[in-house]
Amino acid sequence: MDLLGFVVTVILLTASGALAPGPLFVQTIAQGARTGARSGLIFSLAHTLVEFSLIMLLAFGLLAVRNEGVLRNSIGVLGGCVLILFGAYQLLGSLRKKQLEQKPAAAPAHRLFFIGVLFTALNPYFIVWWLTVGSTLIFMALELAALAGVIFMFLCHVWMDYVWLTAVSYLAKRGVNALGSTWYRVLIGVFGVILIYFGMTFLGDVLWW
Repeated sequence: MDLLGFVVTVILLTASGALAPGPLFVQTIAQGARTGARSGLIFSLAHTLVEFSLIMLLAFGLLAVRNEGVLRNSIGVLGGCVLILFGAYQLLGSLRKKQLEQKPAAAPAHRLFFIGVLFTALNPYFIVWWLTVGSTLIFMALELAALAGVIFMFLCHVWMDYVWLTAVSYLAKRGVNALGSTWYRVLIGVFGVILIYFGMTFLGDVLWW
């Protein structure tokens, strides 16, 4: 895969993961309704700390075994299957309108940071995504430029978390319920289709080519 194709793949898969209505996203809306963009920025910093640590651990592990074809193919198959399942789940979720049930009291910065770390590290979607789909991206990044490629991949990935979480918390302060809005559900549906496409591509790369 060339550099441009790699960047586009990372951005599209990142967007699909960032937009998914997980626990951190819900907390961003809830806290954003009280504190605005500040909570989204703090959650993004906390998310970055956990995510970068996990990515580098995976990168060092995969660097040692990147020439093992069986392991790489296994991760590719798992990543493809997970993408298809997540894509189907997002498509179904886009058909259901969700509302935030309550607005918690505004929390101080250190508590927001702790919430961000906790809700990232204990999110099964996040862990499964990086162990399967993310590991496939890390393999690609290692082939591109070893550990420097992994850093580049992370930079292509992480900025979207900051933009999205900060924007969502800002909109929540302005009274916009992103979780229950039509545009968000359409967006989730579109990225559900994109996930399924990439899932089939990952499987095709391993099974047919």
